[in-house]
Amino acid sequence: MALPFNSPRPAVPAAFEKLQTLIESDFTESTLKFYMNGTKVELQNPNPEWTLLDFIRSQHGSKGTKLGCGEGGCGACTVVLQSIDTRQKGKLRHMAVNACLFPLVGVVGKHLITIEGLGNVENPHPLQERISKLHGSQCGFCTPGIVMSLYALIRNSYDPVSKVFRLSASDIELEGHLDGNLCRCTGYKPILSAAKTFIIEDLGGNLVETHSDEKAGMPVDKDGKDVPYRSEVIPESLLKNSTVSCGRPGGCCRDKPNASTACLGRDTTETTSASDESLSVSDEGSSASSQSLNETEITGTEYGKPIKSCVGDPPSGQEKESIKTDTVLDTPPPVNNDGNLKLKFLPYTPATELIFPPSLWKFETTPICYGNTKKIWLRPTTLDQLLALKNLDPTIKLVGGASEVQVEVKFKNSQFAVSVFIADIDELKRMVVPESKEELSAMKEFVIGANTSLTDLEYACKSLYKSLGRRGLVLEACRKQLRYFAGRQIRNAASLAGNIATASPISDMNPVLLASGATIIAQNLTRGEFPLPMDSFFISYRKTRLPADSTITKIRVPIPAAGIPEVMKAYKQAKRKDDDIAIVTAAFRVRLDEKGCVEDICLAYGGMAPFTTQAKKAKMSLQGLKWYDSRTLDAGLKALGEDFDLNFGVPGGMATYRKTLALSFFFRFWHEVVKELELGNVDEDLINEIHRGISHGVRDNTNPYEQRVVGKQVPHLSALKQNTGEAEYVDDMPHQDRELYGALVLSSRGHAKYEIDWTPAIGPGLAIGYVDKNSISKEQNLWGSVIKDEQFFADGEVFSHGQTIGMVYAETALQAQAAARAVKITYTDLPVILTIDEAIEQKSFYKHGRMLKKGIAIDGNIEDAFSKCDRIVSGTTRMGGQEHFYLETNAALAIPHIEDGTMEVWSSTQNTMETQEFVSQVTGVPSNRINARVKRMGGAFGGKESRSVPIAAILAIAAKKEKRPMRCMLNRDEDMMTSGQRHPIQARWRVGVMNDGKLMAFEADIYNNAGYSYDMSGAVMDRCCTHVDSCYEIPNVHIRGHLCKTNTHSNTAFRGFGGPQAMFIAESYMTAVAEELGMSVDDLRIKNLYKQGEYTPFLQQIDVDWHIPQLFKETKEQCNYEERKAAIEVFNKKNKWKKRGMAMLPVKFGLSFATALHLNQAAASVKIFADGSVLLHHGGTEMGQGLYTKMCQVAAQELNVPIDAIFTQDTASYHTANASPTAASSGSDLNGMAVKDACDQLNARLAPYWAKFGPSASMKTIAHAAYIDRVNLAANGFWKMPKIGYTWGNYDIKTVKPMYYYFTQGIGCSEVELDLLTGDHTVLRTDIKMDVGRSINPAIDYGQIEGAFVQGQGLFTMEESLWTQDGLLFTRGPGTYKIPGFSDIPQEFNVSFLQDVEGAWKHLRSIQSSKGTGEPPLFLGASVLFALREALVSARRDNGVEEYLALDSPATAERLRLAVGDDILRMGTVDPKGERNFFVAVA
Repeated sequence: MALPFNSPRPAVPAAFEKLQTLIESDFTESTLKFYMNGTKVELQNPNPEWTLLDFIRSQHGSKGTKLGCGEGGCGACTVVLQSIDTRQKGKLRHMAVNACLFPLVGVVGKHLITIEGLGNVENPHPLQERISKLHGSQCGFCTPGIVMSLYALIRNSYDPVSKVFRLSASDIELEGHLDGNLCRCTGYKPILSAAKTFIIEDLGGNLVETHSDEKAGMPVDKDGKDVPYRSEVIPESLLKNSTVSCGRPGGCCRDKPNASTACLGRDTTETTSASDESLSVSDEGSSASSQSLNETEITGTEYGKPIKSCVGDPPSGQEKESIKTDTVLDTPPPVNNDGNLKLKFLPYTPATELIFPPSLWKFETTPICYGNTKKIWLRPTTLDQLLALKNLDPTIKLVGGASEVQVEVKFKNSQFAVSVFIADIDELKRMVVPESKEELSAMKEFVIGANTSLTDLEYACKSLYKSLGRRGLVLEACRKQLRYFAGRQIRNAASLAGNIATASPISDMNPVLLASGATIIAQNLTRGEFPLPMDSFFISYRKTRLPADSTITKIRVPIPAAGIPEVMKAYKQAKRKDDDIAIVTAAFRVRLDEKGCVEDICLAYGGMAPFTTQAKKAKMSLQGLKWYDSRTLDAGLKALGEDFDLNFGVPGGMATYRKTLALSFFFRFWHEVVKELELGNVDEDLINEIHRGISHGVRDNTNPYEQRVVGKQVPHLSALKQNTGEAEYVDDMPHQDRELYGALVLSSRGHAKYEIDWTPAIGPGLAIGYVDKNSISKEQNLWGSVIKDEQFFADGEVFSHGQTIGMVYAETALQAQAAARAVKITYTDLPVILTIDEAIEQKSFYKHGRMLKKGIAIDGNIEDAFSKCDRIVSGTTRMGGQEHFYLETNAALAIPHIEDGTMEVWSSTQNTMETQEFVSQVTGVPSNRINARVKRMGGAFGGKESRSVPIAAILAIAAKKEKRPMRCMLNRDEDMMTSGQRHPIQARWRVGVMNDGKLMAFEADIYNNAGYSYDMSGAVMDRCCTHVDSCYEIPNVHIRGHLCKTNTHSNTAFRGFGGPQAMFIAESYMTAVAEELGMSVDDLRIKNLYKQGEYTPFLQQIDVDWHIPQLFKETKEQCNYEERKAAIEVFNKKNKWKKRGMAMLPVKFGLSFATALHLNQAAASVKIFADGSVLLHHGGTEMGQGLYTKMCQVAAQELNVPIDAIFTQDTASYHTANASPTAASSGSDLNGMAVKDACDQLNARLAPYWAKFGPSASMKTIAHAAYIDRVNLAANGFWKMPKIGYTWGNYDIKTVKPMYYYFTQGIGCSEVELDLLTGDHTVLRTDIKMDVGRSINPAIDYGQIEGAFVQGQGLFTMEESLWTQDGLLFTRGPGTYKIPGFSDIPQEFNVSFLQDVEGAWKHLRSIQSSKGTGEPPLFLGASVLFALREALVSARRDNGVEEYLALDSPATAERLRLAVGDDILRMGTVDPKGERNFFVAVA
């Protein structure tokens, strides 16, 4: 029977017409089949825009895999792909990849393992448990990715046949397995400690230290009969008993619900002695406890059953309540025996790991095609299929690991109608690695399959070089470049052919292949295979000679014959050693004849031209010259200068540095050849690049002030959840009914008028609506933390790159983002002001006008003080800004309710009150109808104090308009464009000093770059002015602050809030004065330290709480300061091209919201339920700093309950009204005292019941009895910080009030080694000693100190923000903005607390006599910069440079190299000829 209507076949989109016939005949499958965490997945025709991460996060209960950057630069999205190793039959491999980049089609036939597959809180994987117990997780957003990288390493290292782990502690740090993961909170040290102790202890006794190239997969029977069914060798005894759980960390099918686990401190735990530096552990007294017999235990709470019917007054000991349930801490604290910590860990059993699904052993791959009318994915299985596709349509996009393609799609809006996944074509993976002596001897070339992963190539090159010796130098050059190429996850997925074909001008590998004389083998359907020599492969920027219809199939790398005097080396310099794109990369090869003359030479460079190129003039000038002759070196350097005659405004900037590097690399190569061929003697320090060893260090775990709960090293209460991926962040919250997703429309200009057309963004598959300036009134559109001068939506004119113009919203996030890109905006550009100097010149300032005066400056003229000084030293100090780079970008979810206009706003914010107030403003309802909530943040550092408000308010506007929930999480680039940074600072100062070193007068004009709106710039400047004295007494002072109005994003709060900038200025003028006087800067510091009774420039008296002199003395002794300084002097005399330096700096950081007096208050509510459980709420927010943990400790201590009896759900404006932002390191002080106040009230009410039932009674007994007696079991606590209240302009010592409640103090000492040829450096050792009072939780405070130091190290050495000349932010992701990684932390890192203090801090009126620790240690990172300066001074002295070195921050590799003052630098200097630098630094 015919259909009653015509059903014409849809027309094939034009983009697919050429391929239609082939697709319909061969690519008939559209279902992706794979396994995820042991469960079979069949995904029918998925969204072709999805990456692997998009799919994972679309699945219920799979939110542990995070989106951190979207470009494979942070590792938060790391997952593991378990597959059959095609190179070694019968073996498995575990590949960590970036899910944010990896194509979804790439999981076909594989087993996808996410963080949820490892374990959960009830049954954690031992690795998850160890990291949580050893404090390796703070905010936790990066933690799942780090766990997965380590998991892949451990799984790959195990041989179930020999039951041996081929793994060592060095693999963790030195082989780059974690170089693709970033952490902004911890400073990495505790993560490394956990990973190394896991290997040493859990794998102890079954450990074989080996090299990475020797690692093998897991031998298994190819039919899956012996191993895979049995979870990689589950003991037979377990298999025989069907009622027994296999013990798999993630849980067994035979587990009972909520099975007791070792993690919970039950009987199945195994006691170990952690030997890592962070834990000094003893086997003695393992059962000891610091608690007395009558004290309540710190963990283990029992709760009473419902008691409505249990009325009356039961006799003592016969109370009627009974036990309904109990709890224990997820991660109980260690037992501390005089500083020796005793911990218990789950045993690791390889046999219980997640199995490889048996059906995948026999999985047959078939060609796949899926997609929609706009985009399709093809997955050919053979080379013939690929060539056929290429023949029909040469424009198709070939995709391997997508490390380049996905960045183009996401950030460059590239559209590829047909994407072809080729990474699994076996014919393109073939790489034959000879093993026998005969094969090696006969080897003339190394043939690499196009699809060979960079990891496989790295290991193969390492193995072959060991066998071939000098013949294999080309392979060692490959290995060296690959080791520092991107992160491990990228190297696992990316291929050599992909790297070649992208034709990046700064490719690491292309210069090596070019210099080696490699040949690319390409293939197409008509010509078959044909060669393409590397020396003519690159034509222009991103253009090659590869025909459009061809694909690369293999790469042939020549291997020289034995005995030929040929040397090849490779070099690279980047902003960061690990996982960074090159500034300049090079590979050099030279062959000498029997007379030692150049027979053949190739000098290949990346980063010096629009494409990988040879230095042709240098090649010609060196040909035939005798190598071991200084004239040859000179000729080569001169010719290179002509080859690379860069323009000062060259794209990418850094003209002088790049040219100097090009010369420096050749200089090093010339000496390396002399050494390699034994032509003569060379300086070892010249040819040896800086390499770090395994990091180590100690924490002093002695705590004389430890109490029952307070003072114990309780792990972060969310640490285990963060390790298992169960910790929920804003964007992890379940999808709401009818929820829409927002995407911001941002300015792409620095300053411009604009006209906008929204219509292209609205329609099917795009947005359903938008909000902009017309959605609210002009009054509602203004906001600001201090002054309302910023618009939620731009109104016809944009003042900064990234300023919000509007927001579109759609049914999915991908649709919203596509719609945002479709909005049409027409700009008319206006002049931009970017730098402080430009703002000063054009008098572009915000009103501020505050100043500080002391001494003669109060009533007289500061010039009178200067006139009496022996010397006057003046200077200008500049310091760049710093991106917060919290791993979780700003996110919010607005849920409107029809009734009464109420709204619930979840936001990743430090400031619930400000969020509530401005959402109230834009929605037009009172604050009591807006509940601003936050459970946790994935880092904040001040960047979410005010800058989190706009996204929440804008979502609320849209939610009210549509009456539907609205969600948005910013992409990394959007966040960096909109959220602002630490304020760049410039200070112009004068110091008057006597010849004996006594400082007498100081005057400064300090300018910060506020950006396009005021935000909190005035408050930042206030703190800056009050810290520019640092720890030094100067009798006469006049300090003026200025706020520059520019066209950068609006700069904001950042950990330290102006303090680090101020203390950097202080140490800069102290250094200048010391050199002017010819005295030691250490002596100058000691001579001018404050003494008790003296006054700061804001006239606050230094009181009894002054410990800097004691800290200096103890630190100098403990780190052998004088002996090491003498050793450095000896080292520097012996070494010309490497120098060392050391610096010891103090920090004095004031605690309080300095001049915003009203913020120094807090409230808390404590509710005791009748079953004995306690609910705690306060205004503080949790961003990883452990505030929730500390507050629970305070409450547990005060209420005499175990800590697990206390629960904090979240921070909400409905629970705590008018909460101050969690900032200024005051979170514990303010909220802790409010919590204590509430507990004091409750304790007063419960005192009769404690007296009645005795001190050993449980809270369930006490609460039960009190409830029956109708006692109020809820209390609201409040505290306002006393004694402070400074008024600007009051110079009367008798009436002026203190600005700060107290000062947190500390000392940091760092020693560095600097490579003068490149500017590369390493931190050899750092020692920190902090005065933190009586620590509430030493482990959390140590984590804060280490994390702050490393963040400060980044601030002062590598984190550089750059703009283009027309005002666009260039550094807006991990690809261009570099924060410290695992390999950047000090190689030896020791931290301790000040302990022996007179009075034991009893004078402090803070919670538990503790001090804030979040911000103060950050400035100590500057000790690295000043140590580097010491190294430079030694080098400059050698080079005859007497001029004073003003080393501005950050001391990047470029800035360091350009300060050496050597002849190579002079040859490489590029002078401007009217051009401007390509980039702008705005300080």
